[in-house]
Amino acid sequence: MLENIKLSDVLFLDVETAPVVYKYVDLDKTLKAQWDSKFRFQKEETPEAGYKKAGIYAEFAKIICISVGILTDTTFRVKSFYGDDEKQLLKEFAALLNKHYNSKDKMLCAHNGKEFDFPFICRRMLINGIKLPKLLNIAGKKPWEINHLDTMELWKFGDYKSYTSLNLLATIFDIPTPKDDIDGSDVASVYWEEKNLERIVTYCQKDVLTVAQLLLRFMNEPLISDKNIIIA
Repeated sequence: MLENIKLSDVLFLDVETAPVVYKYVDLDKTLKAQWDSKFRFQKEETPEAGYKKAGIYAEFAKIICISVGILTDTTFRVKSFYGDDEKQLLKEFAALLNKHYNSKDKMLCAHNGKEFDFPFICRRMLINGIKLPKLLNIAGKKPWEINHLDTMELWKFGDYKSYTSLNLLATIFDIPTPKDDIDGSDVASVYWEEKNLERIVTYCQKDVLTVAQLLLRFMNEPLISDKNIIIA
């Protein structure tokens, strides 16, 4: 499959999310009841303790950054859609897909994208009243008609036993990645407490580059050099 992919047709992406409400105690009565219902069969932790994971649920979290990367013969161009206004950034991202990624040969690529990034974007678009672009509207499509690449799925080779992080794969494939001071578990606090969205955007952009580098490793292609990376 990979040998048939034209890399310039692939849009690499990564998504960062944060709870719509930072603290469990600040949830309104209706949403708190819905959150509590998710934990009614769990004995290990309370709903309040479990709220630290709210950022992974599209019903309780919003997208604060989508970073995308485009690989050409000479450069890797990175652009980010970000801000406190989720609806606006999703509109801008949808406009990109509708204008430039609306044909059957175009593809999306993310790490764990099929389980997280792609469905999360779709759910938040629907919640915000945004029509799904063709590349994300997969309802009724056969598996081979869905142009979504997932570097984690590619690494599994049919094995469904475990999750393999992007950082681990970058390490074993000797992909250079900057030492960051945050990871995914820090995003909510950086967003809500520090109000430092730019820091999150930088983190998101580095993950997009790493996803592209990993796919290149899978295809036995040379990595992207620093001099060929352009941040739009």
